[in-house]
Amino acid sequence: MKTYTPNLDAAVLERLREYAALFAPDFPQAKPARWAGVYLHGLLTDGDRKSIEPLSHRVPLPAGLTSTDPEQALQQFVSQSPWDHEAVLRRYRAQVGATFAHPDAVFVIDDTTFPKQGRHSVGVQRQYCGALGKKANCQAAVSIHYAAPMGHYPLALRLFLPESWVADAGRLKRAGVPQEHRRERTKGQIALDLLDRVRGEGLPGRVVLADAGYGVSGDFRQALADRGLHYIVGVTDEAVVFTTPPVWDRPAGRGRVGPAGGRPQSNPQLRPDSPRPVRLRDVAARTPLRRVTWRVGTKGRMSGRFAWVRVWPGVGWKRGACAGSDPVWLLIEEQADGVKYAFSNLPTGTSRLRAVRLWKSRWHVEQGYQQMKEELGLDHFEGRSWRGFHHHAAMVMLAYGFLLLERERARVERERAADGPSPRKKGSPSRR
Repeated sequence: MKTYTPNLDAAVLERLREYAALFAPDFPQAKPARWAGVYLHGLLTDGDRKSIEPLSHRVPLPAGLTSTDPEQALQQFVSQSPWDHEAVLRRYRAQVGATFAHPDAVFVIDDTTFPKQGRHSVGVQRQYCGALGKKANCQAAVSIHYAAPMGHYPLALRLFLPESWVADAGRLKRAGVPQEHRRERTKGQIALDLLDRVRGEGLPGRVVLADAGYGVSGDFRQALADRGLHYIVGVTDEAVVFTTPPVWDRPAGRGRVGPAGGRPQSNPQLRPDSPRPVRLRDVAARTPLRRVTWRVGTKGRMSGRFAWVRVWPGVGWKRGACAGSDPVWLLIEEQADGVKYAFSNLPTGTSRLRAVRLWKSRWHVEQGYQQMKEELGLDHFEGRSWRGFHHHAAMVMLAYGFLLLERERARVERERAADGPSPRKKGSPSRR
């Protein structure tokens, strides 16, 4: 489902002004709120670059807003003005969610990267850059996307700060990183923070999807379960599982002497007659796969070969760390470049088809980022500060939300036109 991109005629621009005005209460003064409308207009206007310099020359200023240097004014709005992007995004989620929020929606956690030159842009370092498919100098940001039956859209995004940044107070200060973010946080911890924020606003949804960068962490999976959420998260083939329930010997009491008088045995031990854990690649080698069609797109049926089996996690089995763990689902997917795996705590009776359809909801994130980067300029920001980066990202999300609402408006109008005018009741007066 692609985001609808309308021609910016007079009617659309009027609706854009009304949309931008909704966020005026979240700006400290009236003038920054008006510049927000200019910035949104610029992001939605055709052009190869959506950075401030070309954007400032592309958008005519609305009546009543004057400036001898629009470029400087927009630079001030994005990088220096103290408006709270979190407050703006909270209103954005409420506005878009009023139309698209749905109990069957899923939260998709992912990260995206922004190639950069130099070392001064906040959070930049040499790391794996998904945008380039290799290690490179870049920024990385954690995001949450919302995939609902009638539309998908970004919810939140926050920069990831590598250890080299967190350990350098001078760099953090120069980049204007707020005090509460000047601490080491994994991408998984950032994702949980963002998830708690958007769910705390009442946004419905009970399933979380994430790739192996998040799913390999048992703590991350447990944190989702502790929040009462179901998940399907990628894992690597290095993981080990039991394919039948393991059997454990549990010490009768703390400090029990181990075999041969060795160190006291306090952890559960796998019994000699218990099944042993196996690697996921070995599970896949002996598990039959079945073809599943998860949707029919413009290019035909989209299908692949999958298995959906129950397993017991085996991480840390030698020290009894997984003793008593509940079974989980293992999703096995055959892809052109190899076999991929995911763990899930979906209910016992969940079908393979439902699991695959949920798992494939992640494609919305790829589509959403493509639109935000290629059409709305998410990766065109040229500033270096924390504030500027997150202000720009917030404006891009607002622009995306406007396009999504415009698409829905166009859909409703098409349906009304197809239904035709309502029949006039007998005896009712005609309208002239």
